[in-house]
Amino acid sequence: MHSKTHPSSTNRNVTIVSMLAVMAVALLFCGAALAADVPGSKDSPLLKRYEGSEIIGYDYREFGQFHLVTGPLKGYDLPPDPSIKITGKYTRILYVAPPQRSALEVFHNYAQELELDGYEIIFTCSEGECGKPNALARTLYNQDKQLKNKGQISQYAFSSPVEPQFLAATLSRPEGDVHVSVYVATETYKNFPETAQRALVLLDIVETAPMEQKMVTVDASAMAKSIAAQGTIALYGIYFDTDKADLKPESQPTLDEIAKLLQGDAGLKLYVVGHTDGVGGLDYNMDLSRRRAQAVVQELVGKYAVAGSRLKSAGVGFLAPVGSNEDEEGRAKNRRVELVKDIN
Repeated sequence: MHSKTHPSSTNRNVTIVSMLAVMAVALLFCGAALAADVPGSKDSPLLKRYEGSEIIGYDYREFGQFHLVTGPLKGYDLPPDPSIKITGKYTRILYVAPPQRSALEVFHNYAQELELDGYEIIFTCSEGECGKPNALARTLYNQDKQLKNKGQISQYAFSSPVEPQFLAATLSRPEGDVHVSVYVATETYKNFPETAQRALVLLDIVETAPMEQKMVTVDASAMAKSIAAQGTIALYGIYFDTDKADLKPESQPTLDEIAKLLQGDAGLKLYVVGHTDGVGGLDYNMDLSRRRAQAVVQELVGKYAVAGSRLKSAGVGFLAPVGSNEDEEGRAKNRRVELVKDIN
């Protein structure tokens, strides 16, 4: 007597085989998607890709230079105008977004991700707000900056961009600041089906190393000598978070010395003057520097019992630089608090 396979058992076997086949296909597609990235490329650990995007251009350098656009471009000059020069660990990635995704949608995802991660957006624009037509493409992706990992497909990216979106952002960290440039546009150049009518994303990330601080805390005696000789002293030991006027705890040693200075000379009156670097607009920096100076005065009056009549606060933004605002070293010198003798 021959045994028969039960119909339900046969159906189960077919179902299992079908499921395994589907899983195998899914794994193949997953592998194909990963293999689509150009060899040697990878996402930056600081900012993930828009879901479904592929890397078609990539460059990484332990030390590189990038000009971060800080306002509407006035023309097609190189370096872009206005911009600031950033140096440090440099990553450049060119993505092509999935089909049927608009440049605006992709861009908003990046903007939201950066804001959630605590970045300060220093400039953002859309289409005509960005300055001269196609100036972003021609300056950010000029001949010297083109990525050729995928031949002409990546080399000639942004040949005919529309719907451009852009932002520049910074993140302050103890281990060094991060500067990010995100440029998104829809490519209408038809010669390459891989990018035609697709949103392209150009991501530039520069990580600056923290400057070595030497003799940051100036003692009361040195303050007194400088004020007697020059009428002023610049202090770099007073710290604030990016875009904030709240004093950080690391500021206390310098505040202690300012209090000693005032206690040692009962007749001394001072202007406390805040200075910023050149990142951001004038009005923004004037207000920020003023609020930071006020915070120092309030701390000296409230915590150290210095008479309020002996201190006046002022902010001059980036109008009195002591270094170039074109690079991080100069900007670090410009971020300071000065004590100026009040002779009135």
